[in-house]
Amino acid sequence: MLLITAERVLVSADTYLRDGAVLIDGQTIIAVGSREQVSRQAGADARRISFSGTVIPGLIDAHVHLIFDGSPDPVAALDSTDEALLDQMRQRADELLHTGVTTVRDLGDRNGLAFRVSQEIEADSRPGPRILAAGTPATPPGGHCYFLGGEVSGETAVRELVQRNIAAGAAVIKVMTSGGGLTKGGPRSWQSQFSRKELQALVEEAHSAGLPVAAHAHGADAITEAVDAGVDTLEHCTWMTEDGFDLRHDVLQRIIEQKIAVSMTVSPHWRMLPKVFGEERATLMFDQVRQMAEAGANMIVGTDAGVQRTGFDGLPRALTFYAHLGIPNSTALDMATRRAAEALGLGEVTGRIAPDFQADLLLVDGDPLQGLEALQRVRTVIAAGKSYEQE
Repeated sequence: MLLITAERVLVSADTYLRDGAVLIDGQTIIAVGSREQVSRQAGADARRISFSGTVIPGLIDAHVHLIFDGSPDPVAALDSTDEALLDQMRQRADELLHTGVTTVRDLGDRNGLAFRVSQEIEADSRPGPRILAAGTPATPPGGHCYFLGGEVSGETAVRELVQRNIAAGAAVIKVMTSGGGLTKGGPRSWQSQFSRKELQALVEEAHSAGLPVAAHAHGADAITEAVDAGVDTLEHCTWMTEDGFDLRHDVLQRIIEQKIAVSMTVSPHWRMLPKVFGEERATLMFDQVRQMAEAGANMIVGTDAGVQRTGFDGLPRALTFYAHLGIPNSTALDMATRRAAEALGLGEVTGRIAPDFQADLLLVDGDPLQGLEALQRVRTVIAAGKSYEQE
């Protein structure tokens, strides 16, 4: 057994248990309560960690790509053998873990490499976060990320790709409903890529197997089409048009009513966006996020780690974006823990510090409800009951 005692234990979005304790048996939390009460349950032979800071649930990054390297040209990194890429992906998974991320959703790779990394971690042959992998994302011929091998055209081909991903072990199905900036010469980010019938076929095939669908959707039209098809999460959701942005409030209301989670994929370098896109354009982008939050959209946190200039250590910094918008720290942290777990189908497994949940925890210096910068001061990561001390 492992007994952790701390000044603060976060037991709900905005509630600390003061002078609290967490007792872990194997991979599972078996008790949460006062230091005195839980210590009595631990027994004399339990390993003990006495900590002066805060214990919070492990962080969840809902959108990463382990196959990319986060360089200025991540697609060029694919000019490697699968085995070389696999070794690099293992290192990136380890980096995520030591940043405090205990669960990730990998939304697109080549040849099922993310499945292999996930299986190794599950088999306890190497450290890393829990990985929910999509495998090969669906895209039309020459479409966004076509180089990952998921080019399909027509309802039959779409269904067959979903079936192949399911057979390979997918936990989620990824579809590129719009273009994207990562694909040079491909459809533009605001342009739709699939017909309504193709999208409906993909969602039907995934849902018939009990799997959710994550839709890459920058364009306002593509977002609308994904909502019409009944996807489960919207990735990016930037409401782009050829001329700017168009946040469609009627579609946003349907997103809320249909309980579709919105993963904004905010870069840890979000403060640079005004220089990249221009002050006016960045202000519009930021304001859209604020409007979605105020309307009650179920927003979760992703970083798109692996794409241009986005490394695998950035989720704590990305969270400060939401504080910048005026979103309470407690809400931002909830978006990266409980809300994300529920949106990813893990609401009874992780994302909270409670009995019978998996022991995915962080020990951080300071009080993250007072300042999210505390999340950048991780001292110990506990994933599936195993502790990893920071150097």
